[in-house]
Amino acid sequence: MDSQLRHCPIRAEAPSCSRTACLSMTLPTLDAVERRVVGALAEKALATPDQYPLSLNALRAACNQKSARDPVMSVSEREVTDAIQRLQRRGLVGTTSGSGHRVSKFRHNLDRGLDLSRRELAILTVLLLRGAQTSGELRQRTARLADFASVEGVEEALWMLADRDQPIVRTLPRGSGQSTDRYTHQLGGTDGHETGGHQEASSPTGAPPVVSSEDASASASSTGTGM
Repeated sequence: MDSQLRHCPIRAEAPSCSRTACLSMTLPTLDAVERRVVGALAEKALATPDQYPLSLNALRAACNQKSARDPVMSVSEREVTDAIQRLQRRGLVGTTSGSGHRVSKFRHNLDRGLDLSRRELAILTVLLLRGAQTSGELRQRTARLADFASVEGVEEALWMLADRDQPIVRTLPRGSGQSTDRYTHQLGGTDGHETGGHQEASSPTGAPPVVSSEDASASASSTGTGM
């Protein structure tokens, strides 16, 4: 494992809660609709803050959009509403209403609830919305959400997400013909979309292995997609 990742610096952004407390908190297990709802809210907060928080209609549209989603879903208004209520009980979604808002609007609390920097939130968001990915794919697909100057920056954020008492991300075993590692989140879901169609992953025992820039670029180019 690269020494830079082993000794990576703690992020400069001020944490919203005690680091010790956040590292020991129980990770929520979310169903598919809950993951899509909170992921869509986080994406819009990072990518289009002027259009955030979201109304119920806008949130449903974000959940069902066909780009930057894997799998593409078609959730009903009732399903979104029920998921919001469950997420609110867990403290992962909040409501904004009152002066200036004719209808209730919704916002996520992932960053505060899990003590995430903007970069960590961007990575988790894309994993929630698109399933398992390589570090090269994550750099490409978080371009509108956070500033990663290199694949190494993505790997540092992955290290921070993995280096917890309860890791938020994990490394997937390499499938046949794969030359780079893929990463997935630990907030629920063990189907093919969450694991990239491969066998179930095991939690990392430290920092994610370093992926060369060449391998990452090749993997990203093979997808041909971005956020």
